[in-house]
Amino acid sequence: MDTVAPEERAARDDNWRREMDALHERTRKLHLFEFWSTDSETEHEAVRKLQKFDKAKPHIWRYADVLPCLEKAGELIDMHDSERRSLIMCNPSLGGQIATTNTLFAAYRINNPNEIAPAHRHSPNAIRLGLTGHTNFTGVEGEPITFGPGDLVLTPHDTWHNHGNEGEGGAVNLSVLDMPLVNTLNATYFESDYYEEDEHGERIRADVQANRFPADYSQRVYGNGGLMPRSVSHARGTGDASPMYVYRWERTREALENLRPYEGNGFEAVLLEYVDPTTGRAPYATMTFFAQMLRPGERTLKLRQNASLIVTVIEGTGHSLIDGERYDWQPFDTFCVPGGHWLEHVNETAGGGDAILFVSSDEPALTAMRFYMKHGRRPDGGIVRLA
Repeated sequence: MDTVAPEERAARDDNWRREMDALHERTRKLHLFEFWSTDSETEHEAVRKLQKFDKAKPHIWRYADVLPCLEKAGELIDMHDSERRSLIMCNPSLGGQIATTNTLFAAYRINNPNEIAPAHRHSPNAIRLGLTGHTNFTGVEGEPITFGPGDLVLTPHDTWHNHGNEGEGGAVNLSVLDMPLVNTLNATYFESDYYEEDEHGERIRADVQANRFPADYSQRVYGNGGLMPRSVSHARGTGDASPMYVYRWERTREALENLRPYEGNGFEAVLLEYVDPTTGRAPYATMTFFAQMLRPGERTLKLRQNASLIVTVIEGTGHSLIDGERYDWQPFDTFCVPGGHWLEHVNETAGGGDAILFVSSDEPALTAMRFYMKHGRRPDGGIVRLA
């Protein structure tokens, strides 16, 4: 039984509070966070503060709104002004950070006719997905790649590459990079001083890479599903990413069509992952990519995962429900689904057509750290763990 007089207890408590206040004043000047608690309420508050950071929220960018801005940029900015014309989709919940989710960003890029930007390389991994035009160009480590709608081009970290347009018409593509994640790891760098050896073996500064591989090398060597060549070297770039630098839409669309009759689990409709053909794993250690087909009238069951997604519409119209909030979409719209939200897709394409989505995900990064989880909600309301 406590025998301390009330007056003594009050004086002791007042003294304790003064000393605690003085301690907190000192720690805050030293930029220290006091991770302790003196009762259950402050304990929970301390844990909440420890977890506090700006979290990306679902958001949609409508291509019809963005395109006029891209086209105006194409009129005003040429290669002498800037090597790129891209509009990065910045999540409004991230306080001005240049990021679409906490780990990834996506951008729309326009290339004017007959222009090739100088070669460069960087530590973030990146991809280009053709949206409009059939003469988008990317040269990657000496492989010249001309690509069109739906074609996926890899530019792995630390590989020299240059972008442009080899045709007479404008071309728009989608870029996705893991730069926000790389920034968090303090590992971002860009380099633009590109050199090649001339015929005398001397290193000379060059703007555009010389071709060291034939056009469509990636498809010729690696585009034969289930068959891996053993007679060529797979060491391309740093060797840390898929050596297949372009995935053609025609092959992807055919593979989706072949899967049409199969029901699947109801949570992801028809889903294909782009993989490294030499390992069967994701193309990058930090990102992976999917083609997802919703058959006519199809609606997926609710799915939640802690990977963050960036979803770009390739074909069809419909809507997605993210934690019950509706996002209507049409071709080339892009929306983000940060990890932890319940997601459903609904195909509303007129005339009974398919809807096809291109999905970028940071799933491999979470998997590597053993954090990745995925759950589905059955029609009866029960929740099943999928990963």
